[in-house]
Amino acid sequence: MCKYIIAKVKKVITKVKKMKYNAGSCLIVKFKTEQETDENLQNFAEDFFEVISFDYMDNGEEQLVGYMRQNCDEQQMLAAAQAWNIKLPEYKIECLSSENWLKESVIEFAPVDIAEFVVYGVHEKNFVVSDSKIGIKVYAATAFGSEHQTTKGCLQAISDINKSGKSIKKVLDVGTGSGILAIAAAKLWNKAQIIAVDIDDESVAVAEQNAVDNNVATQIISAYSDGYSADIVQQNTPYDVIFANILARPLIAMAADMAKSLSKGGYAVISGFIDDQVDWVVGEHEKNGLHLLKLYEYDNWRAALLQKE
Repeated sequence: MCKYIIAKVKKVITKVKKMKYNAGSCLIVKFKTEQETDENLQNFAEDFFEVISFDYMDNGEEQLVGYMRQNCDEQQMLAAAQAWNIKLPEYKIECLSSENWLKESVIEFAPVDIAEFVVYGVHEKNFVVSDSKIGIKVYAATAFGSEHQTTKGCLQAISDINKSGKSIKKVLDVGTGSGILAIAAAKLWNKAQIIAVDIDDESVAVAEQNAVDNNVATQIISAYSDGYSADIVQQNTPYDVIFANILARPLIAMAADMAKSLSKGGYAVISGFIDDQVDWVVGEHEKNGLHLLKLYEYDNWRAALLQKE
């Protein structure tokens, strides 16, 4: 797994309800480090917080960090945890003060080396990409996501698609985040046109900037879309390849849309689900005419490569 370092923390606080902060500020909740984060706690955090990340400590423990949604406070977090019927571990709350914290907060991470690709952050000022690798430089901010294992699975799947020899002309990246998969596709298939969409405006902006920084902006169109609903998504169907590195429930909810948007023989790469959810997630896609080619395993996270019949 990759190590995250959250930068620009300005002030430690203990009583959020007494604190006044600017509209552009963000509250960060840092939970007590543990050998392994409880799955129920992680599911709660993904539901409640705007963004989550993990800090991996030198002693092997990990720390869950949640970025509070705008206009939320500690009491709302506690109420939400009670509704989830979970007891929160010890935590402390800090304030990240910024006019635009999503863009200005860079999460630093160790380079991710997988298949033909190496993903590295803009903070790696002297990083050298070897001739045998395709470099993907990202200004991560909080759009980079909380779990790199899913990204590894998707990049390996992209590599396997490339080995098939199929001509790839149109690609869709649903839930693009920082645009890593879209950029990988653009660099691997330099004649392909990629549509990269996300339900979060900040992610769209970050993905767009990352495309510019990687010199693939002419191939990638970044746009807001709730799943497959945007006009730009529908107007460019069918796609040769579709990526969706999100979570189990939205993957299932959008399985029919994915299948409908793929060309015959087209490839789908899905990720963001764990081992216990494989039958549930993959099964729903198989019901919609996609058959499983390969399953990728990184720790407890899974990614799948499927093909439309």
